[in-house]
Order: sequence, then C-alpha cells, then structure tokens
Amino acid sequence: MFVDAITASNDNPNDPRNRTVVHQGADPFDGNLATPINSSGFTRAFINNLPAYRQGISVFRRGLEVGLAHGFWIIGPFVKLSPLRNTDVANLAGLLSTIGLIIISTLAISLYGNTNPPSPTTTITTPRPPAELSTSEGWNDYGGGFLIGGIGGALFAYFLLANLPAIKELIGA
Repeated sequence: MFVDAITASNDNPNDPRNRTVVHQGADPFDGNLATPINSSGFTRAFINNLPAYRQGISVFRRGLEVGLAHGFWIIGPFVKLSPLRNTDVANLAGLLSTIGLIIISTLAISLYGNTNPPSPTTTITTPRPPAELSTSEGWNDYGGGFLIGGIGGALFAYFLLANLPAIKELIGA
C-alpha cells in the first residue's frame, strides 16, 4: 500500500518532490539528464544567450565574439605568470604569447572543421543548436571570426595594460 502511494506520486507533476529530482531526456541512453540546474529557466536563458547558441547571428560573428572574449582574458595569465612577469616587456610578451595561442587555437578549429564534424546535438539546455556548425565552411567561418576577434581582444587588453597609469589618473584612482 505504501509502495503504491510512492509510485503514484512519481507520476504526479504537481507533487513538489518531483520538481527536485533528476529526469531523463527524450532518449534514456543519451546520458543527458534533466536536473534542477540544467533545466532551469535561468540556465537555459544564460546558455542560449551565449554567442555559440544565440539565434539569428552569423557563424563569423559567433567566432568573432568568442575570439574577443578569449583574446581579452588570455593575455592576463601570460602577463602575470610568465617568466618575464617582472620585466618591462611583460605586457608585450603577454600580447605575443596570446596571439600565438589564438593562432594555434584557430588552426585547431580549422582542423576540426575539415574532419566532417557531426551536427550539433540537441540537448535539454540547448534545444536549437546552430546548424551552420555542421559543415566545414561553417567551422572555417567560425575560425576566421575567432582569429580576428582573438587578436582584436588581445590588442585591446594590451592597450589597456600599456596605458594603465593614464587610465588610473583619468578616473582618479
């Protein structure tokens, strides 16, 4: 009798206990489980507004936005953690290292694009992945945007680092 009541409550969507458990997606063999984290409205909105999944933008712009972000933040560890961190050329060495890593990453993106990649997978969090990233041309466009954006982001970060004393004086810090 008690087991029957528990089983009946498992199928009741109004039971609050059923909103806090892990559910399987459409395919039970997929391994993509719906948890309170990945199936929440906030998580879906956040993930679907990232440039990789945002609807209505070109593949080149996706790569450009991702490249800008990566170029901007990758320079920091190279400037602050490299062997040249306490020299006058730390910022320049960080810029050149970042550009080198962006070029290597772009080559990796192009190599992946030339391997006949599979279509993006539809998941609980990303119900409409970009179909353009299932072709070699799409990945090459993405890689081109990533290269331009990555170098642009690194140059902008270098400009800020090189002019940090003037920026501090300008804002009064």
